[in-house]
Amino acid sequence: MSRFRTFDNDDEGGGLDISPLIDCVFILLIFFIVTTVFVEETGVEVDRPQAASASMLEKNSILIALTSDGEVVYGGRDIGVAGVRPLVKRMIQKENLPVIVQADQQCEAGLFVRVIDEAKMAGATKVSVATRAL
Repeated sequence: MSRFRTFDNDDEGGGLDISPLIDCVFILLIFFIVTTVFVEETGVEVDRPQAASASMLEKNSILIALTSDGEVVYGGRDIGVAGVRPLVKRMIQKENLPVIVQADQQCEAGLFVRVIDEAKMAGATKVSVATRAL
């Protein structure tokens, strides 16, 4: 009798089953994708003014950008001042989200005030201005 065992290529008894490991990795991947908070950007780059009293705000918010050309932008498209109220009203029906206005330094003050008024008339309780920290 031989002291050594020989394995044939047809024998599948010596393999390592890694399918449970792959299942666990996929479950973890799905978990991390579902729990990730996606930050929504306005779609345009604005030159925000600096402020000494700047503070961090919530990640879940309605971001509206005002460009130096007078455009009111949400989600990469120009919605105009008239589009602010329906947008904010629709968004706060689900959850009471704060509105953050990212205004360019060269933006007209009148346009800035009108956008804030439209957001408040839509029912927003918190309207903030985005600035750069010093």
